[in-house]
Amino acid sequence: MQEVTILDLKETKGRILGVDFGDTRTGLAVSDVSRFLASGIGYVSPGGIVKTADKVAEVAREQKVSAIVVGLPKNMDGSEGFRAERCREFADLLRERLADIPVAMMDERMTTMSASRYLNETNTRGQKRKGVIDTLSAQIILQNALDRLKN
Repeated sequence: MQEVTILDLKETKGRILGVDFGDTRTGLAVSDVSRFLASGIGYVSPGGIVKTADKVAEVAREQKVSAIVVGLPKNMDGSEGFRAERCREFADLLRERLADIPVAMMDERMTTMSASRYLNETNTRGQKRKGVIDTLSAQIILQNALDRLKN
């Protein structure tokens, strides 16, 4: 399947779904129709990459999105490891399920660190933190993509 870049999403109109794929929890965020602001909408944890792709595809249809951005965890030197490979595999599964919706990858270096720093500043701890960090990471990934589309 052909990989789409963030800039290719300029050709689409409407809401975008941001995804922070994880083996346990996958965070989700959605943009407003004008693509100005990303808002976290929670996370899914159905178990396994295939079930997660099925659930995210279902959410994409429910949210009536016109595009999806999946975080790509690169190493600090720009190389890609096992996690990046796994995220690419997940994006391919989404493309199979949503042939009419483009799926782009977005470099997510430092996203989890940014989310952790924010949660530290807001004193979010324990179980609540676990439930929020994936959603917040998805929101940051999507907001970075929206900002890149604007510029």
